[in-house]
Amino acid sequence: MTYAQRIKKLREVMLITQKELSVLLSVSFITVNRWENGKFEPTMKEKRKLAQLFKENGIGE
Repeated sequence: MTYAQRIKKLREVMLITQKELSVLLSVSFITVNRWENGKFEPTMKEKRKLAQLFKENGIGE
């Protein structure tokens, strides 16, 4: 599963919007949008935050 797919799945499981996820991760809405569209990948710092959220919400690799 790609990061784009995992991020979208995370939002679906958490029932939150891209805007809400962006606030949770302290990034802009457009950043989350670009991740989900596969245009960019999160930085290592952001990947650490996401890894915790993936774990908490049962989203595997």
